[in-house]
Amino acid sequence: MTRSAVAIRNLSLSRGDLPVLHHVDLTAAPGQIIGLLGPSGSGKSTLLRCINRLLEPPPGTVFVYDEDVTATDVLALRRRVGMVFQQPALFPGSVADNLRFGPDLQKKKVDRTEITRLLEMAHLEPTLLERPATDLSGGQAQRVALARTLANQPDVLLMDEPTSALDPASRRHVEESVSRAAAEQELTVLWVTHDVEQARTLTDYLYLLVEGRIVDQGAPSHVLNAASDHTHLLQQFAAGELEG
Repeated sequence: MTRSAVAIRNLSLSRGDLPVLHHVDLTAAPGQIIGLLGPSGSGKSTLLRCINRLLEPPPGTVFVYDEDVTATDVLALRRRVGMVFQQPALFPGSVADNLRFGPDLQKKKVDRTEITRLLEMAHLEPTLLERPATDLSGGQAQRVALARTLANQPDVLLMDEPTSALDPASRRHVEESVSRAAAEQELTVLWVTHDVEQARTLTDYLYLLVEGRIVDQGAPSHVLNAASDHTHLLQQFAAGELEG
């Protein structure tokens, strides 16, 4: 039996008196790209943040390679479970400084060859190495943020709508880079998206969340198929009629 890279078991979470997640179950195998699709306010980002403890889940609900995340050192967990956000937040300094940041914290030396490889994986030219991070375009900055996360050699990558503000070419480059990393390194990816077509073409398995509940799951061809039991939800979502 394939070992789960991520397993979520009966996760419920509230913020104050407001329930956000309701009895969520999810599994992701090594190298799998999992899509989390649903309207704003459906709990997708909350679910993602529980995996690396940006939000604290209840004990016994979230596991990374069979280890309860609540019993794991937070910094060690976040090196193992990287995250790329909707808006890139690069550190002061050059592109190379950003890519060395995580390994430097672990006292690992990253040579120029490795930095160049990371840039190429993110579809960026090696000539950007010494460019100040503040001089990058939005698409370049997002891809540097992705390369910086991959420099830590994570087991799991969390993607919180990382392409929603990008032009089509930059979006394609990010998708291709992540797909390549998943295939070559058995990197497990959980990707939050509002985009039905992105979910269809990028993911191996899809969860549809509405109001904090998983209402459908399976291969994209199942969840997005016209015969799905929840087609009406997808139609409402695509039309902008579903609200969280």
